[in-house]
Amino acid sequence: MEPEVVDSNILLPHYLSFKKVQMSEKYPKGQARGRHWKHLKQILQAENYLTYPSIEPNYVNIESPPSMYPSKKFCDITGFEAPYVDPRTNLRYANVDVFKRIRSLPNEYVQRYLALRNAAVVLR
Repeated sequence: MEPEVVDSNILLPHYLSFKKVQMSEKYPKGQARGRHWKHLKQILQAENYLTYPSIEPNYVNIESPPSMYPSKKFCDITGFEAPYVDPRTNLRYANVDVFKRIRSLPNEYVQRYLALRNAAVVLR
């Protein structure tokens, strides 16, 4: 480097005052940047839930009321959310391409798809 560049304090300072949190403070050397998520097994071991009385709620015995939201309907063919139902076969579908496919299916295949959803009915 040239001596006049070194002598003039053009180099950036170690601490940047305009930054709210310095990266060196937030993530010290040797520490990972991302979050570390615990698995349910790790949470249960840390909580030592076996020593709790059985009436005290914990991750194992917690009960919740049924959902207030309506259950989501999924396409019987693709698995995407299905806003539509074919009136002839009662199969749910996500878009026009799937609807064309449903209309071309033989009756026995339609019955199999309905059986997978536990909605098997005798079609006319």
